[in-house]
Amino acid sequence: MMIRMERIATPLAVAIALSLSTAPAFAGAARDTAAEALSQRLFPLLDRLSGDTSELNTLKTQPDAARVLGDRQARRAACGQDLGCTAMAMMWSDAEAATLAAAIEPLARGAAPDDGAVAGFTREVQGINAIVSSYALGAVPRYAQIDGAGMLDPQEAKARLQGALALAQTPRAGSAQALDPSIEFALALLDTHDRTDATGFEPLTGGRNAPAFERARRIDWKRWRYTAMIVTGVGPETPDMPLSPMGKYHLRLAANRFAAGDIPFIIVTGGRAHPRATRFAEAEEMRRALIERYGVPAHAIVIEPYARHTTTNLRNASRLLMMMGAPLDRDALIVCNPTQSAYIESTVFTQRNEAELGYQPGQAGARLSPTELVFRPSARSARVDPRDPLDP
Repeated sequence: MMIRMERIATPLAVAIALSLSTAPAFAGAARDTAAEALSQRLFPLLDRLSGDTSELNTLKTQPDAARVLGDRQARRAACGQDLGCTAMAMMWSDAEAATLAAAIEPLARGAAPDDGAVAGFTREVQGINAIVSSYALGAVPRYAQIDGAGMLDPQEAKARLQGALALAQTPRAGSAQALDPSIEFALALLDTHDRTDATGFEPLTGGRNAPAFERARRIDWKRWRYTAMIVTGVGPETPDMPLSPMGKYHLRLAANRFAAGDIPFIIVTGGRAHPRATRFAEAEEMRRALIERYGVPAHAIVIEPYARHTTTNLRNASRLLMMMGAPLDRDALIVCNPTQSAYIESTVFTQRNEAELGYQPGQAGARLSPTELVFRPSARSARVDPRDPLDP
């Protein structure tokens, strides 16, 4: 739904617009653990930079960076009390992003992803733009059926925008507000729309995954034919349905394959995707069924509760294998229905990975049966991508 931004001439709107035109003071600011966790998850480079005052000051005094940041501040100030204009002014142009990326690169040190600080920073800025476009300016997100703000009453949309802008200019300890308020604005938009999905299960090494991660620390991977079985999700489209019929089929396949005894872990992957804003995380429900219906021990199950697509099923499962210490030169096994399994080894899926992720999360190998496909995970899967802010 496209949201029409109107001028909002309330005292609160005027105060927000004026405060965003100048650099806020941060002395004595309190921590916000929810915003902090979301910032670390979505914007690791910018978040790390904001925590180092000396590096932040160095960046802000570089001539090219200072010029871009100054131009952006002037653009916001020129909006006056027009909140729609202010939201638009938070967007980053390609030229602005390129200038800041060049200035940040020597400061990134060991925090850069495998493809470098420039690529990582560019993704983070593109993530900011994606969030602002969808949640403030009404643009249709990439996955319109399950992402974005959804259908909102115009007054409610306006109230959420006001709240997000107010949050963006209210000091928060450890934030990147002192660099540019767009980062905090993006976080606040997700917060005011109750879409902080990306941090709902952190840390993944704890909680329901703690028994499996404890076992992984002691395991001899060479004893096993495969490092893990990856069971992909098939989200239901019916409200209040925890598992779809095909999801139950996947679990029967998984339980039967696990009984062969040559795989130490089952990674069940699927988030809160279908229908929009469902309260069920598919991976949690898959884990519950494997334990209660099939007697699979808890220490053999790892949940991946974020993925909403087959691309990220495999990317996130690869991330978990790395976190568990599984050797990436060993195969895992994908178990799912024949149609999805054939899709995973198709050129269509390869092209989709390149278009949406920018790389292959792993390499499909030998086909063992219509429902079993060998998979070699890739370390590229560790790249954080806030362009998909619900599952970066």
